[in-house]
Amino acid sequence: MFDTLSDKLQGALGDLRKKGTLDEASISRAMREIRLALLEADVNFTVVRDFVGRVREKALGDDILKSLTPGQQVVKVVHDELTQLMGEGESGLAFGTFTVILLAGLQGSGKTTTAAKLALHLRKEGRKPGLIAADLQRPAAIDQLEQLGNQIQVPVFRTDTKDAVEATRSGLARARAEGLDTVIVDTAGRLQIDEELMDELVRVRDAAKPTNVLLVLDAMTGQEAVNVAEAFHERIAFDGVVLSKLDGDARGGAALSVKAITGKPIKFVGMGEASDRLEEFRPDGMASRILGRGDVVGLVQQFEEVVDEEKAEQDAVRMLKGKFDMNDFLEQIGVLQKMGSLSDMADKIPGMADAMPEGAKIDDRELDRIKAVISSMTEDERRHPERFVITSWEEIVEGGKRKKKRSAFYDQSRLQRVARGSGRKEAEVGDILNRFATMRQMMMQIGMSTGLLGKIPGFKQLAQLKKLGNLDVNQLASMMNTPSAERGHFQAPKRNVDRMKEKRKRKDARKARKKARKRR
Repeated sequence: MFDTLSDKLQGALGDLRKKGTLDEASISRAMREIRLALLEADVNFTVVRDFVGRVREKALGDDILKSLTPGQQVVKVVHDELTQLMGEGESGLAFGTFTVILLAGLQGSGKTTTAAKLALHLRKEGRKPGLIAADLQRPAAIDQLEQLGNQIQVPVFRTDTKDAVEATRSGLARARAEGLDTVIVDTAGRLQIDEELMDELVRVRDAAKPTNVLLVLDAMTGQEAVNVAEAFHERIAFDGVVLSKLDGDARGGAALSVKAITGKPIKFVGMGEASDRLEEFRPDGMASRILGRGDVVGLVQQFEEVVDEEKAEQDAVRMLKGKFDMNDFLEQIGVLQKMGSLSDMADKIPGMADAMPEGAKIDDRELDRIKAVISSMTEDERRHPERFVITSWEEIVEGGKRKKKRSAFYDQSRLQRVARGSGRKEAEVGDILNRFATMRQMMMQIGMSTGLLGKIPGFKQLAQLKKLGNLDVNQLASMMNTPSAERGHFQAPKRNVDRMKEKRKRKDARKARKKARKRR
């Protein structure tokens, strides 16, 4: 989401962050790059001009130039201006004893899907919502709304009439009779704005007397979405905007322009096709994500929506003690998938963009592959992953002393069976075991060093995570306290074995030098 814009803005501000002093020339260069980045993101030209002008004026102020960290202060100015541009402050829905929400927009903007998402969102907040099918123009629109309503267990009111006004009145009466406190009216759209569409929408609005009128815009249409918003605003005074398909928008033109042009805030954003993928729009969090600073508040809100607080606390204690197994790993993957796209979550984690290797991409399908591998293991193997590791001991002479050396290998027969069952390669199964060991070891490190899960958002353990990224089968065996067994055949990746050998050589060399100094 907004990948192109985010990369270019961070690039434009990158040099300023590092400078101890700023001058007009360096600020002018940065403003020029910001202007180009916003225009390429399909942001309205007037909005870009005004935005850059405000940022430039503040950046050249004495408060910034005389600051001890002027570069960081300019970044803060850009963040604050982005927040204001997208609608600073609260922008929630208005509610009454009986709340009516009217959805408007063009055909294909995602109104019907948004209606279901909004109904589920309101139901989770403790309201009793219903859906009124008033889109009588698009074929199968009513059937689609009924299917979505059944999925989220929200009643849908439909009639056989061909009059949208009559369908709305009938739905409102039935909703009141059933004791609902909120209804969402799904209206008809067109492929383009025309008088017939607007006339019908005005009649439906007058009949429904809505508490909230929300305009649904396809975020991927960029500045065209803003033009649509202007046309709707002239005929119906909508209260706010729902941006659909925001997860597929790499530019951000609609999100950054619509508030400035229409004066109406973005209230919700659709982040995927699933019915639970609707988020309340937070301008401050979005500005932080665009500038690569993450959005911890948004991430916590996502987590709270899908995780039981008491169980999460129990799981956290188990993880910090290193007492979790592959079943727990599988469960955690399920939680992550409920929270939505991995790339979206990564954007909300401060510093994650900098920690990712250049050009690396997060693939949501990887979670499905991991689930397939774990599901192909036996219940005993899931509870005891150390079953996959075979260790052997041999006596060696080192420094004139006899010592026992342990070698660890993966059990090839187990790897082959799991690989066949999951449709993956043996090396991939071994890689997932390594990842599991990395995660378990990391959580144990956090538990021992801090004792508090609440410190994780600070990412002080990021350096530890990088060090643990190359765990191999020998470390896995050591960590899992594997009992002695006969030697297997599947060896750890050669680069890791060579690294350990080099490490031992250096250690032996240091010991030899130390002994030589003592003899002197």
